[in-house]
Amino acid sequence: MTTPQRLAVLCVLSSIAATTHAGDTDLRQQLAQLKQQIAAIEARLNAEDSQVTSKSKQEISTASQERIDTIIDETAEQPPVLVKVETPKNDGIKFGGAIRTNYSYTSYNEGNKNRNGDFDFDIFRLNLSGDVDDILLGAEIRFFDYMTAVKYAWVGYEFIPDWQIKAGITPVQLGNKAYNSHNYFFSTNYYLGLEDDYDLGVLLSRQIKDNWQLDLGFYKNDELGGVDGYVDDRTDRYSYDVIGLRNLSDGIYDETSQPVGEYNTTAGRVAYHMQHGAVKTEVGLSGLTGGLHDGTRRVGDYDAWAAHLNSSYDRWNFQLQHSQYQYDVDGIDRMAVGAYGFYDSIAAKAKSTTANIAYNLPVRLGPITDLQFYNNYGLVYDKSDKTADTLMNVTGVSVSAGKFFSYIDWVNARNQPFVGGSASGDSHNTEQRFNINLGYYF
Repeated sequence: MTTPQRLAVLCVLSSIAATTHAGDTDLRQQLAQLKQQIAAIEARLNAEDSQVTSKSKQEISTASQERIDTIIDETAEQPPVLVKVETPKNDGIKFGGAIRTNYSYTSYNEGNKNRNGDFDFDIFRLNLSGDVDDILLGAEIRFFDYMTAVKYAWVGYEFIPDWQIKAGITPVQLGNKAYNSHNYFFSTNYYLGLEDDYDLGVLLSRQIKDNWQLDLGFYKNDELGGVDGYVDDRTDRYSYDVIGLRNLSDGIYDETSQPVGEYNTTAGRVAYHMQHGAVKTEVGLSGLTGGLHDGTRRVGDYDAWAAHLNSSYDRWNFQLQHSQYQYDVDGIDRMAVGAYGFYDSIAAKAKSTTANIAYNLPVRLGPITDLQFYNNYGLVYDKSDKTADTLMNVTGVSVSAGKFFSYIDWVNARNQPFVGGSASGDSHNTEQRFNINLGYYF
């Protein structure tokens, strides 16, 4: 009997019992019998309900198990995948750059003097540095109004502690590094290709350990692919390199009629670090040697060497360096170099001496937190083309203010690129340039 049927019977019996008179003995006896029958019926109904409930639960359980079995069968050919949730890895890649503008007032440009100087856009550059899965990365690209140049672009790996290898457009380590200067114009060596130079090759470096530091490099060619690199203009570069030969009839700034390129260059630098009280000093020797190729054959050789000293005491810094270089090509006393979108010339052989001093002064002048005062002196002499010495002396101060960094320079120079002359010029006049370079670095 179902639950609705049971409820109907109980309702009927209850109605009968409710209409029975309390004083009638026979009726009371009948009522007692009816109550016993009702109790028996309820007991039987409860037993039936228990069986139905048990059966229903079993049916539901069986149906559920069948559904689960169906799901398992449907996915039997696709075993469960264990998904591991990890915190995103920070590979340490950093992006940065700079935007710079430049003001100059010169003695050698009448138009500039008449305008009381010129204020121009200098550069927009982007930098990348860091590591991905222990592979080191470094790159810098520079955008000028007149050209775009990659300064460096390399990948590296520290294969054992303190030893690092880099491949790509990497630095050619010669003399004081990273710079043999403090000012915006570098030293006279930069315009000879002997400071802050980068070429395509491999650099092996041993970091400072037991006071010693070592750099060994092999460079297949310059950063633009050598004499037959796939570029539209071989002067669109950051680093100065020899890109041609000069005949006696060639002008200093002429495009070369005899292109050549550096190739198979080997370079080495060793430095020793020492400390005496508050004085920290680095001394070292470096050199390089390689070949010159005209696209068909080897036409000559070149080499250079430098002895350097870099010493710091308290807030003072001193740099000394002597360098010599030689391009050995039969019958050639001058070489064509290229950078910053134009040609220039240098003697095929010369000596160079630089001497720099700087003083760092922490300050609190509004946003300005540091001033570095400096005087950088450079002289190029004993030139193979018999031209006059190149001289440059820069007196100035660099200003640090948060992400802003500026150079304020007063330049006195003779036969110096960007100061009214050429490294292969023959002038005896000294020119001046007042220069302010304003930069935001991010």
